[in-house]
Amino acid sequence: MSDHLDSLDAVLNTIREVTGVSQVLPDQDFYDAGVTSVQALPLLLELEERFHVTIPDDQFVAARSARRLSEMIQDIGKRECA
Repeated sequence: MSDHLDSLDAVLNTIREVTGVSQVLPDQDFYDAGVTSVQALPLLLELEERFHVTIPDDQFVAARSARRLSEMIQDIGKRECA
């Protein structure tokens, strides 16, 4: 459980740092919070670098909240390590 919370916090911090949008909540659609499509690519690249995973574009586009991104990154990480 703590790994998931750590991952969620790291994803939230990454969204905030890369986009400058400070008021993003875990279950909030980050585009509704103010993240723009122009910021999406740098965000994707930073998440891949920080978590050492390759995130498919279609999965990134579908995961529109920090919690969903965190869960997806954990799943990808487990598959890539297997």
